[in-house]
Amino acid sequence: METKVLERTQKAPKTDTGAKLTLHNDSWNSFDHVICSLIEVCQHDSVQAEQCAMLAHHKGECVVKMGDTTLLEEMKVKLESRDLLVTLDKND
Repeated sequence: METKVLERTQKAPKTDTGAKLTLHNDSWNSFDHVICSLIEVCQHDSVQAEQCAMLAHHKGECVVKMGDTTLLEEMKVKLESRDLLVTLDKND
């Protein structure tokens, strides 16, 4: 009986482990503007958007979305264009 040795020649493709989009408190945007932006850009419902705005205001920041890095990068650009202070933290 012959024994065959299989060699791995290709590495598994690196998968996107995701990221988190964080809203930071600022002193220049109104609650209404922040809430409307979260609803329109992040597809939050009104309650979720209001809770995120309140958390960012009182705690200094709030994770508003977690998921695919590419999608969150697009949301970050849109929120920044609305003058919101946001950061994107990629998982390793």
